[in-house]
Amino acid sequence: MSAPSKPMSFRERTTLRLFLLVVGLALYGASIQLMIAAHLGNQPWSVLDQGISERTGLSIGTIVVIVAAVVLLCWIPLRQRPGLGTIANMLLIGPFVDLTAAVLPVPSPLWLRIGYLLFGVVLCAAATGLYIGAHFGPGPRDGLMTGLAKRGMSIRLGRTLIEIAVVIAGMLLGGTFGVGTVLFALAIGPLAQIFIPLFAVRRKQPAVTPIAAAEPAPALL
Repeated sequence: MSAPSKPMSFRERTTLRLFLLVVGLALYGASIQLMIAAHLGNQPWSVLDQGISERTGLSIGTIVVIVAAVVLLCWIPLRQRPGLGTIANMLLIGPFVDLTAAVLPVPSPLWLRIGYLLFGVVLCAAATGLYIGAHFGPGPRDGLMTGLAKRGMSIRLGRTLIEIAVVIAGMLLGGTFGVGTVLFALAIGPLAQIFIPLFAVRRKQPAVTPIAAAEPAPALL
């Protein structure tokens, strides 16, 4: 019988969480650029980011950072508090979008563009699982939706209304809306539901009494 594995120390767990956070945000940025390069429809917020980029001449990655900062300001009236993951999300995803754009070949055949699209959707879900599973706080856009939920609006309704608004605004500015946008909207929830518990770092559990141990553990949101 093999000896039980030694539980991670606080430092080891924190290092792992930071690693997963940065890797998750890097892959999230790559997933955005994969869908943009496919030119079959961007993620909803990327429709807006690309549209603003087209109008301003700034890189899409730069716009991602600016839009995230503006969204974060909307947390103030909602009394939301950002975490380390929130700030990292705002600062890192955009540069990783631009870095991916600099090295990613532009696809020409339709089958390759479809491959970029499908890989981008799955990669985004995996990246979401990594950075959410690190437990450093939600991204600016996710926090906006949870903040609205605390004010009585359902997350589903809040997310739907916000994303419809940003897609329409992005389309009017020249962002790419298409089948990929619809596919992303339909698939990201079920895929994230798979990846979030898969990559979640377990938090250290305190010692419990037999009575407390019988209580059910809280669900991972």
